[in-house]
Amino acid sequence: MKRILSRLATKGSFFDGSNLNLLQQNQKIFFIKTNFNFQNLHKYSTQAAEPEHTKGVELKYARGLPVISLVLPSRKEQCSFTLKPITSNVGDFINDLKNEDHGIDRAHLYTTDGKRIASSTQIGHLLQDNFILSINDEKFGVQIPQVIVDDVPLTSESLDKISCARTLISQLYSRLNIEEHQLKNETSLKSRLEALQAEILPLQQIRDQCERKAVMRTRLSLVGGMVAMAAQYGVLARLTWWEYSWDIMEPVTYFVTAGYAIAMYGYFLLTQQEYIYPAARDRVYLRFFYKAAKQEKFDINRYNQLIREAEQVEANLRRLKDPLELHLPVTPPTVSDDVIPTQWKKNDS
Repeated sequence: MKRILSRLATKGSFFDGSNLNLLQQNQKIFFIKTNFNFQNLHKYSTQAAEPEHTKGVELKYARGLPVISLVLPSRKEQCSFTLKPITSNVGDFINDLKNEDHGIDRAHLYTTDGKRIASSTQIGHLLQDNFILSINDEKFGVQIPQVIVDDVPLTSESLDKISCARTLISQLYSRLNIEEHQLKNETSLKSRLEALQAEILPLQQIRDQCERKAVMRTRLSLVGGMVAMAAQYGVLARLTWWEYSWDIMEPVTYFVTAGYAIAMYGYFLLTQQEYIYPAARDRVYLRFFYKAAKQEKFDINRYNQLIREAEQVEANLRRLKDPLELHLPVTPPTVSDDVIPTQWKKNDS
């Protein structure tokens, strides 16, 4: 720059000595301004800036409820989910995520030290500490915002003092929303009962067919036993009064009676039960029933399992409709595994 100014001065241009000194004094100011302009140019770029909402997951409180905002992986748009600390749990939040974006295959919550949070954990317990949200192997750290009341942050001691009030509020909330909750449960139980009945109906038809066959064969066996005993009585009477005398037939009848006693004792050894006519009839019926079920390829275990589930659902429906049984412990349904016809049970009782 000095060389240029000196050449202009020696060539007799309009730059004289005073103008040259003035230019030399302002030389630093010129270069400072030039460098300042270049520094400002470095702040601009042709690449698009990253949106603010793609930085992670944000959790804040809106109208008294926690709201978590995140970017859906498929649509790449921000979505907000309102959490209910009392009535919802982690499983409900994960289901809401998957329903909103079907591109989410896996979604889990972890603590800051890497432990997985169970789906049954209440949202109120989840919001006590920071946690990590994992969506399709991509993890986001979630910071729990600090609750401020009257410009004063609440500490753990302050939260412990209002735990009783929180419990009362949760009980009040459950009381106010108990009807809606019961209606939702009743609808779910009715739909489950309809599904079970639809699955039981074809099995019930096969079971009734097997039962009819077994009952018919059992009755034929009982009648056949009666006919055999009557024929035996007639033969012994014929031999006693027509063919031979009582002196000859008396030992025969003794051995016949002893044979019956030996047969009854053998029945006890095999079944470990006393020989009673209803019990013997039921054993004959079960034998014929399982034989018919094997021929029809009827799954008795599956049928009994469905019957137990249907009885349990019906018991839960009765508990919902009866306020006295609503808070009582659940009693398992008394459903037996036998397949004895109901009409025989009534006659025996």
